[in-house]
Amino acid sequence: MKPPIFIIIMLTVISGTMIVMTTSHWLMIWIGFEMNLLAIIPILMKKYNPRTMEAATKYFLTQATASMILMMGIIINMLHSGQWTVSKDLNPMASIMMTTALAMKLGLAPFHFWVPEVTQGISMSSGLILLTWQKIAPLSILYQISPTINPNLLLTMSIMSVMIGGWGGLNQTQLRKIMAYSSIAHMGWMTAIMIYNPTMMVLNLTIYIIMTLTTFMLFMYNSTTTTSSLSQSWNKTPLITSLILVLMMSLGGLPPLSGFIPKWMIIQELTKNEMMMMPTLLAMTALLNLYFYMRLTYTTALTMFPSNNNMKMKWRFECTKKMTFLPILVVMSTMMLPLTPMLSILD
Repeated sequence: MKPPIFIIIMLTVISGTMIVMTTSHWLMIWIGFEMNLLAIIPILMKKYNPRTMEAATKYFLTQATASMILMMGIIINMLHSGQWTVSKDLNPMASIMMTTALAMKLGLAPFHFWVPEVTQGISMSSGLILLTWQKIAPLSILYQISPTINPNLLLTMSIMSVMIGGWGGLNQTQLRKIMAYSSIAHMGWMTAIMIYNPTMMVLNLTIYIIMTLTTFMLFMYNSTTTTSSLSQSWNKTPLITSLILVLMMSLGGLPPLSGFIPKWMIIQELTKNEMMMMPTLLAMTALLNLYFYMRLTYTTALTMFPSNNNMKMKWRFECTKKMTFLPILVVMSTMMLPLTPMLSILD
């Protein structure tokens, strides 16, 4: 793809999301989603082959269906209230339809089937955009309508997402699919707290984006897409391999690392709201995620791939990929736990 075309498409993707986040008119929100959807398709098909074509088609059909359901909800709400603005008193039927449509866009269970398939079929850089930037717009709308969302519907979808995100990733060897199931689980954590404390969802999203961005950058730096290719990285890039180990632990939510912050605060907030079963289930299913992160860690950093001496000298060759912000992102992904008191004050 030529640079000017790529810049125009990326600007359209960014503009679509910004329109959704800043407007208070339902029609403009729908238009923003459509702009974003139509512009992201060429990015998904950046390296064209039949597999990317299939992934882009699956993504388009799912998102178009979600947009249709969203528009139906918007029209029902408009007929009920007589106005197009995003208000606090949505029609119950419209609220359920909008929540379902936004759950489809996010990849929440039971509408999660497209996420691993699409992520696996596209390149690492496109997968990074899909699992980070594309989550911002639907979550911003859920944030705005959170007082009128049916709590039982959202909490059911969130607990299903965390469970499926844990179980689905257990037998995967493809890194992109593992990151997709990780994304489904993280979306479940975010929607679980949405009703009680929407601001905490924003904090969770920010930390999730930082950690996912760093992880994808490390995978791209190593040019690895499977667990077997990760097992060779200790011979080539020992430092990057050690960073992947720490990043995986942070994604799993182990205490001294940044990934523990949202899990800790969400469990605390749910407990304050006299929800006992929900945080218990969330904490138990988080162990499933931790298992497949640990498996990646073991493959990457704790095994030495059986190889000849030529392989062991690969670290001498300089990597041509320049990851400018990687050191800052690694520090943010692993060492933000001392900032928790300040973050809790913001909430």
